[in-house]
Amino acid sequence: MVAGALGLTALGLLGRAVRGVPDAIGAAPEGERAERMRRSPQFHDGVFRNTRPSGTLQPGDFPETMRRLLFGREKRKPAGPVPLVSTPPPAESDGLHITWYGHASVLIEIDGSRVLFDPVWSDRVSPSAVLGPKRLHPVPVPLSSLGRIDAIVISHDHYDHLDLPTVRELLRTQHAPFLVPLGIGAHLEHWGVPGDRIVELDWEDSAEVGPLRLTATEAQHFSGRGLKRDGTLWASWVVAGPEHRVFYTGDTGYFDGFAIIGERHGPFDAALVQVGAYDPAWPDIHMTPEEGVATLVDVQAHVLIPVHWATFNLAVHAWTEPVDRLWREAKARDVRLAVPRPGERIDVSDPPIVDGWWQAL
Repeated sequence: MVAGALGLTALGLLGRAVRGVPDAIGAAPEGERAERMRRSPQFHDGVFRNTRPSGTLQPGDFPETMRRLLFGREKRKPAGPVPLVSTPPPAESDGLHITWYGHASVLIEIDGSRVLFDPVWSDRVSPSAVLGPKRLHPVPVPLSSLGRIDAIVISHDHYDHLDLPTVRELLRTQHAPFLVPLGIGAHLEHWGVPGDRIVELDWEDSAEVGPLRLTATEAQHFSGRGLKRDGTLWASWVVAGPEHRVFYTGDTGYFDGFAIIGERHGPFDAALVQVGAYDPAWPDIHMTPEEGVATLVDVQAHVLIPVHWATFNLAVHAWTEPVDRLWREAKARDVRLAVPRPGERIDVSDPPIVDGWWQAL
């Protein structure tokens, strides 16, 4: 009887773990969407490819990576509660203000318009609600408190950037279009997003949303929500308003394309730069903090705001290491840096002095 009860418990836990997983994985592009992908210069032999050779974690790297993951001495979690700012943004604003909500979720208020990047409000970044990397701090504000959103922009389809529950909440509460790289519209349509709210772009394609011009630009990464990789495109993004410009790297390795982006689309008032979840086992698809500073210089941006750190454990480095290294490199290269607390709204024209708030954690 005990064995039977344990078996039923295990089956119940397994059922909870897999519930909703097929839906969260999304859908493969078909029809005209797939045909448009095949016409992309980035699409070869059935998948999207980077313009430069770039490797991801290889099977031979798994043993060492797992050893470091299980037995490494890095302090991968904050020692106490992460300080949050839970003030909702104002209904209207001028100029350029940026609010980082943790990981890569960012609200940009630019010249009277509001753009939400890579929104993830779930507790885990996983197709399962009970397995996978879990938040290290709460979401600073409810999604409903953000007010009107004019555009929702996704960099690629990994779970820490494209989140099904968040998409469905935005579908219910907002009327904004989703701007996404090629192929990701298949996921959105599978989840109920109407076709007239989906704008799919290839690298260097642009779309206008009100007074804004949003351009998908090159990044060096990969994609995939199931066993198949690179079936959708990944991108960095340019947001150009009447008076201000912002660049978002998305997830990417460092490459010479950033200088080209700076020449074509810069200079920028601010750059949102991925600085976390790097590792020697995947140097081509995530940047180190030092490479993040080099990216700011390449794209000709005035202020660097780091993203892709602090919220989820996705690499073996210590929790504070990305911004500690970033701060040192920014001072060495005389780069303007702002490191907001999750939920803190930054006026890019007058960014706060970096105070090292994370070091106590």
